[in-house]
Amino acid sequence: MALDKESVFVECLVNIMASDTRNRILSVAARLFEARGFEGTAVAAILREADVNSGSLYHFFSSKEDLLIAVLEKYAAVLEPALLSAADRAADDPIEKVFALLELYRGRLLVSEFSRGCPIGDLSLEIGARLPEARHLVDAYFDSWTARVTEWFDDAAERLPAETDRRALSAHVLSVLQGGIMQARVAGSIDPFDDSVSQLRLLIDLLAARPKGEVALRPRRRKSPRTDTPKVSDTSPPDDPSALAAASVPVDPVGAEVVDAGESAWWKAW
Repeated sequence: MALDKESVFVECLVNIMASDTRNRILSVAARLFEARGFEGTAVAAILREADVNSGSLYHFFSSKEDLLIAVLEKYAAVLEPALLSAADRAADDPIEKVFALLELYRGRLLVSEFSRGCPIGDLSLEIGARLPEARHLVDAYFDSWTARVTEWFDDAAERLPAETDRRALSAHVLSVLQGGIMQARVAGSIDPFDDSVSQLRLLIDLLAARPKGEVALRPRRRKSPRTDTPKVSDTSPPDDPSALAAASVPVDPVGAEVVDAGESAWWKAW
C-alpha cells in the first residue's frame, strides 16, 4: 500500500512538472512570436529562453506549427476571463464596456512602450492562408471578440438607430482597434490610438443622438467591375464631395485596475 501511495505521488509530481514545462514553453513561444513573428522565431531561441531541450519541446509539440496552434488555443482560452469579462466588469453602461475593452489594449501599449499591442492581430497578418488551421483559430478568436462587443451594443439597442447593423459596428470597432494599435506602434506614441478611439466615440455618440425618425444615409453599394471597356459617354461625373467636421473627443480612461491580477497576468507576461 505504501508503495502504491508513493507511486501515485511520484506520478502526480511528474504530471505537475510536465504541465509546468509545457506552460513555460507556451509562454515563451507566445512572447517571441509576438515580438519577432512566427517565421522570425527560431526553435533554438524558444529552447534557450524556456530552458528546455529539444526533446522536451517535441514531447509536447510535434512541430513549430503545432506549437503555434497551441499558443492560439491558449489565447482563445484566456480571452473571456482576462479581457472580455474584465471589460464587462469595468463599467455598468454597455457602450462604456466597449471602451473599457479598448482601454485594456491601450494600457498594454503603454506598459510595453509600444512593443506589444494585440498578439493575435500581429500573427494574423503573418499566417494568412498558409496555415489553414491557425487561420481558423484566428477567425474564431475575432468572432468571439466581436460577438461580445455585439452583445454590449445589443444591450444599448434602444439608444442606437433601428437600422444599425450592430454586428458590423462591432467589426468596425475591431478595425479601429487594430489600426490604432498599428499606428501607435509605428509612431511610438499613444496619440494615433487615442485619436482613432476618440473618433469612434464620436461616431457612436452621433448614432445615439440621431432622432429616431430620421432616415440614415446609406452607403452606396460598390458596383461589380465591368467586363468591357466603358465608353466616355457611359461614365457619369462623380458626386460632389461633402465634408463633416468633427471635434476630437478626449478618451476617458477606464480604470484597468479593476482587472484582477490573476486574470491579467498572462496578458502582462506575454
